[in-house]
Parts: sequence; structure tokens; C-alpha cells
Amino acid sequence: MTQSNHINHGESSSSTGEVEVVLRGPAELAAALPFLMGYHPDDSAVLLALHGEHGRFGGRLRVGLPEHPQDPAEWPDLARQLADCLVTGSLRRGSRPSSIVVFLCQDPRAGEESRAVMERLRPLAQQLRVACGELDVPVIEALCVSGGRWWSYCRPESDSSGQAPDGGARVAEPHASAIAATSAYHGIRMPVSLRDLESRLRPLEQRDREHETALDLACARLVPRMLDRSASASVAERTVELLRGALETFVSAPLINDPVRSDRRDDALLDDGEAAEMILGLQDHAARDRVVEWAEPATAAAAIRLWRALARRCSGPYAEHAAALLALTGWVAWCSDDEAEARVALSRALDLEPHCTFARLLQHAVSQGLDPDVVRRSLRSTRRRRVLEAATVRRGPAGPAGRGPGRRSPGGRRARIRR
Repeated sequence: MTQSNHINHGESSSSTGEVEVVLRGPAELAAALPFLMGYHPDDSAVLLALHGEHGRFGGRLRVGLPEHPQDPAEWPDLARQLADCLVTGSLRRGSRPSSIVVFLCQDPRAGEESRAVMERLRPLAQQLRVACGELDVPVIEALCVSGGRWWSYCRPESDSSGQAPDGGARVAEPHASAIAATSAYHGIRMPVSLRDLESRLRPLEQRDREHETALDLACARLVPRMLDRSASASVAERTVELLRGALETFVSAPLINDPVRSDRRDDALLDDGEAAEMILGLQDHAARDRVVEWAEPATAAAAIRLWRALARRCSGPYAEHAAALLALTGWVAWCSDDEAEARVALSRALDLEPHCTFARLLQHAVSQGLDPDVVRRSLRSTRRRRVLEAATVRRGPAGPAGRGPGRRSPGGRRARIRR
């Protein structure tokens, strides 16, 4: 079995911006998974579509596995949904997969052995093979990765390491695989764990009451104004003004390579009261649409740190308010060629707020493999249209707004506050 894998990144010497790596056999597939996804997919079921004679990787789909054992009766429905989603998404991109590779990744819980994880997930692997087969797209390999070891559900007798198959085969060390060497040569950074990516986007486990108090006070002061058509525009202006000042602060702060220390320092750069105003203000589309331009190279690095820091303050009754911040995080990450963080941030945004239109638009665009410039042009067009509409409203049919029945609120603004 040979797959030709193309890894997207931002600084390839290739004219297409891709690096080609040939993978042979399940051992190399297991070692390559973090590079295929951009992170180590902990507690995940991953389906990868293959296309053509040489098995070029196409669309990929990840869903979280339950922390506790799931009723096996639920596996068939989940398997059918995953198979249909991957095949349908591939068809939308213009090509039906020729085959699929499945990964089930979950580390052992306390007192559990890796082999027990493999056996516990075996029914799901079998149902995925059946569901994909029903769509005439065969699963040519299904691997369980647990505790640094891998097993094949399709060919349990194979063991490239020479060890007994019952014990599984050890996944190659991150620096020892061919794909790692190729990635290092081309300047692609080593993948981090999904947990590490998500931890930068979630509030601290111990809720910060000061942040919540600041949000309570900001709600009492701002929500009535956000719902007042005559005052909502001034709230948006104030939000953008605060955000611009915060962005300048983040730009001037020295870079820290350690993510934990960097996030802790970024959290300290924000004033509680102003951060609360920014979080609430960004629930308004008018304010959000003013800051999407900060995904440009000059401000992207500081902007994504700012969006993460604000999202980390949305805890307790304000958890859903993080959706707008996470959508902006995903947008900047995508524009910065970090598809892994973009997917994670957008998925988290939609978990919190399934009706977040901006996040859903971006997730669809990322999944379709679109160029961020396509969305940039769409956003610019929408912004120009909104500006023209607002200018028309201000002029009104017989002069400035407020002098006739033509007066209305520009942009149809609303505030979403849920307790």
C-alpha cells in the first residue's frame, strides 16, 4: 500500500505550496497522522479520503470519541453519519474518494491497557468499514492508536516492528519518521496535541470570578444601548476603539515561544473592564466586521493572541460569548496557513453556538479547501455594501436620518446575551 501525501504549509519551495511524501504501510501511516491533521488527534475518530491510483490524500474528517464507553448500538448511526459526511464533502470538492483510511485514537484511562482500548473500539472500526462499503468506498486501512502503539483492524497479522501483534507495534518517535524529516527540512513545525491546541482556546478550569463580575457590570451598562438603535453604532465604535488599543499593546509585547507563558502574559495585558466591553461589543456583527481585516500579515500574530485571550475569559454563564472570538481566531489562523488551529477554533465556536454564521461560513470554506482570499473578497464586498447602505440611511429620502420615515438602524444590529 502506497499513499502520496501532500502537506499544505506556508513556506514551501514548491510552486504549489505543498510537500509530497510517499507513505508505505500502516506503520508509516500511524507516524504520519499528526502531520496529516496538523496536531495529535487525541480521543478522536479520523477518516481520510484517498483519491486516484496512488492514493493522494484529500478531505479529512475528525470527530471526538466519548470519554466513557458508548453503547455499541449507537456505533452504526455514528459510522453512517461520518462516512456520508466525508464522501459528500469530497463530492462537493469535485472528486469521489477511491478509498478511505480510518484512525481511532484514544489513550488508555487509569488502570486500562492500550490493547483494551483497541478491543473496546473494534465495533466502531467494523461499523465504519461497513458504512463506507455501503457507499462503495472501501476502507483499505483502519488503525487504532493508543498509548504510543498501533494496531490494524484490517490486517491484525501484520506487525512491521517484529513484535507479537497482540502487543501492538510502537508508533515511530516524532523525530524518527520519514515524514518528520521531510517536514523539518521544509520548515513545517512539529504537531502539538489536540488538547494543547484546545487549552489555548478554553477558559481556565478554575473560573475567574473577577472576569465574570466585569462581564456582569458591562452587561448592565451596554446591553440596553446595544438594543437601542440610536445608540448601537456608538457601542460598535467604542468596541473597535478598545480593540485597536489592545491590538497595539499586543503588537508591542515581546514574543514568547513557550505557549503557556505566552498565554499567561497575554491574559495579564488585558484590563478586566475593557476586556468585558470588548467581548460584549463583538457580539455585534458591525463591530466584528470592522476587525476581520486584522488577519493581514502585519497584525495577524498579535490579533490571534488577542482573540484567544478574550475567548479564555468567557466562562460560566458567558461561555457562548466565546463563539465570536473563536470564529475570529479561526479566521486569522486560516489566513496564516495554520489550518489545524483554524479547524479546532471553528469547531469549538460551533459547539458553543451552532448558529454562528461567520464560523459556519469559515468552516465550510476551510473544508472545501478554498483560498482565504476568496472569503476576504466576499467580506470586503459585504462591508462595502453595508457602508453604502448606512450612508443611504444617514442621508434618507429627504435629507439626514431622523427627518423622515426612511430612518432605520444600519446593519440590523442585535446583541445576544444569554445567562
